[in-house]
Amino acid sequence: MIPPLSSLLAFEAIVRRQSFQLAASELHLTPSAVSHQIAKLESLLGTKLLERSTKGVATTPAGEAYVRRVSGALAALTAATQDVRHSTGNHLYVHASPSFASLWLMPRISAFAKKHPQISLFVSASPTHSDFQLGMVDIDIRYGVPNWQHVEIEPMAVERIQPLASPEFLKNHRIRRKEDLLTVPLIQSTVNRVQWADWFEARGSELRPARFELSFDRAMMSLDAAAQGIGVALESSLLAESYLKKKLLVPVLGTTSAVSLQAHFAVYPQRNAARPEVVQFLKWLHQAQ
Repeated sequence: MIPPLSSLLAFEAIVRRQSFQLAASELHLTPSAVSHQIAKLESLLGTKLLERSTKGVATTPAGEAYVRRVSGALAALTAATQDVRHSTGNHLYVHASPSFASLWLMPRISAFAKKHPQISLFVSASPTHSDFQLGMVDIDIRYGVPNWQHVEIEPMAVERIQPLASPEFLKNHRIRRKEDLLTVPLIQSTVNRVQWADWFEARGSELRPARFELSFDRAMMSLDAAAQGIGVALESSLLAESYLKKKLLVPVLGTTSAVSLQAHFAVYPQRNAARPEVVQFLKWLHQAQ
């Protein structure tokens, strides 16, 4: 009797991440769906595998013994899958954060396809970093602080984080100094490494916004809101490139108001470093910046 693979993946992910919530995000499921998979697995095995408490998740003695065997079996499946994938065709699986995938990667993807027609490219996007142990992703383009362990990390271009607004908004609001920004609606992008308080500090000011008209957890939503004339967004020139080219957004206080930051990175396991598809994609990625 072999339990469903979905239940085994959920069990292994929970033990490894020590969290139902993190395991659910990794597997692109809801926490309730993950709980259902564990209940099904425990019912099938007739024993308790996990114990939940206010401190988190712990394995029972049976769960501890079982996860060691399961992890080994899943690792073997992953290795076999990668061997088959890499020997039967030029496939490349790329994962990226949603805003980067939508605003930067997709407008350029046709250029990569034309340059490398021999590579079958699969692109996925989610806010959760890929787990390379699952063997389903070759390259992960991540946003954040590059403190990830056991992976190769290649920095992308330095970004300029600056206040951006629509031309119509600037026509209707007098913004001549940084202090004037506190008199207009400011848009917050909650996941950005540079927040409004950081921007004011970098400009030598102790001023801080008292409130935000709107807050978003994706750069693409903040940029769209600013382009609609709702307020001023603090965003990356890398992600705002198409908005700036089309004059949907313009820098507030000029380009000298920007804060420089390196925040996007191409990440991959060392075992992928010599794969021709990975080498070609990384070369194209750096040339396209």
